[in-house]
Formats: sequence, structure tokens, C-alpha cells
Amino acid sequence: MSPHLQVYRFRLSMFLSIANRAAGVAAAGGSALGLCWISAAAKGPKSFSKVQKVTGNPLGQLLLAGWALALVYHFVAGLRHLAWDSGYRFSKKEINEDGPVAVGVTLGTTLALVTTILGVAICRSRKKAS
Repeated sequence: MSPHLQVYRFRLSMFLSIANRAAGVAAAGGSALGLCWISAAAKGPKSFSKVQKVTGNPLGQLLLAGWALALVYHFVAGLRHLAWDSGYRFSKKEINEDGPVAVGVTLGTTLALVTTILGVAICRSRKKAS
């Protein structure tokens, strides 16, 4: 029998491993929605305006921000795994040190990405209004 979960102290590295798998699923699901957005753009202005209503909604924007977070984290975690597969930073101490760095890089990059995209969207809407 495997030891019970109470035997292990839950660590950040354990959470990040689970989160990497969940981020991969979320990134794939978001990519399917992105494909729907592109196909609506190809169909024409009527279809595209329907999709824009969804993505312009605050809930839709939150969903897009979550997709960006999933994509960025899955990328960062993939880089960590690539380093480990190459034989670098694979001791327990180094893995535990790199976990908070990965979280910080993910949050910072996602914040910069989402802020830039929203800033461009706001500038474009102001330009159209004037």
C-alpha cells in the first residue's frame, strides 16, 4: 500500500507539478476557443461580432486572462523540466528554490501580457470613438 497523504508534507513543488498538468489542459481548452475565435473572424463580420461580445464581456476577459496564465505557466514549467532533463537544477534544494521563482516569473509575465493587451484594446476603442 502507498503511504497516506498525511505522511508527506505538502510542498510548493508538489503543487507546481499538479498545476503544470492542469495548466496544460487549460491551455489546450483555451487554444480550442482561440481557434473558434479565428474561424469566426474568417466567416465574416457578423460571426466575429458575436464572438467579440463574448470576449468583450468582463467574464470573457477573465477567461482570456486565465488562458494567458495557463499558457505562460505551462511554458515556464516546461522550461524547468527541460533544464531538469538536461541535468541542471535537479537536487531537492534547487527544485524548492526554483519554485517561487517560477511562480514570480509566471505572474509577472502574465500581468505584463494582459496589461499590454488590454492597453492596446483600450487605445483602439478610444481611437475608433474619436
